[in-house]
Amino acid sequence: MKLVVFAVLLFSIAPVIHAQTALTITSEPNAIVWIDEIRRGTTDASGKLSIAKVSAGRHSVRVRANGFKESVTPLLPGRRALDVKLVRTTDQAELLFQEAETAREKARDDPSMQKAADLYRQAIKARPAYPAAQVGLARVLMDLNEFKDAHAAIDAARRTRPAYAEASAVEGRLYREEAFGDDAIRSFRRAIREGGGVQPEAYVGIARVYEDKGQFAEAIVEFKKALAQLSDSEPVIYQMIGAAYEKMEKPKEAVAAYEKYLQLAPNGSYAAAIRSILDQLKREAAGEQIIP
Repeated sequence: MKLVVFAVLLFSIAPVIHAQTALTITSEPNAIVWIDEIRRGTTDASGKLSIAKVSAGRHSVRVRANGFKESVTPLLPGRRALDVKLVRTTDQAELLFQEAETAREKARDDPSMQKAADLYRQAIKARPAYPAAQVGLARVLMDLNEFKDAHAAIDAARRTRPAYAEASAVEGRLYREEAFGDDAIRSFRRAIREGGGVQPEAYVGIARVYEDKGQFAEAIVEFKKALAQLSDSEPVIYQMIGAAYEKMEKPKEAVAAYEKYLQLAPNGSYAAAIRSILDQLKREAAGEQIIP
């Protein structure tokens, strides 16, 4: 019965996977690009970003570069190139928020994360109703294990923006870190509803909760939902799927997932570890009975 359900799931997402086209976005150098609130990359030194797979249909493109006002531009069906012109900003709250985002992404220890948190707080002080800054602050506080304050930041974001998919996804991650699995899944499900079904962070979050419970088959289904929306932009999910298949003692499936990870991220942080176990997994797979 589970195989039938899984086959139906794959069939239901097939149009999204195959009806895709390439897209080139031109903007400021080192600008971050989101499509439908999914981060798809950063422009190079010339201001270009080539995205190999964008599903057919209408999309929303959000672009942010330090020192410029963030822009949201519609992407009409059939477009293969989009030029997004940004305007410089003097908005102190926005500039502080951009600085905080950069600091958070570069943070590798508690002092640098505290610096990012302080910058978010300064941005919020300059603009009290700033839900994106509250969510960024919550992410940093979660990494610092300051869960109570992180929840307070999510609550503050929702007071300004009640239906906020990213806030709900971060709340789900907080609950999972606190070992409240059922609460985490409720928050992740709400994030998916608020995102109109598009919220890969939430799907990954649900998968991780299932992993915590030892429900690896269910976790793989959720990981694959995230992959269908990310268009292979996050190879680490293939590593997660491979690890789940290993725990289910399905070496053939684990090998396929790990090889896909290596194809997408040959120098990724998991590449060396995966290469070290692939031969053994392939031998295990070869020894399995093949069921027609």
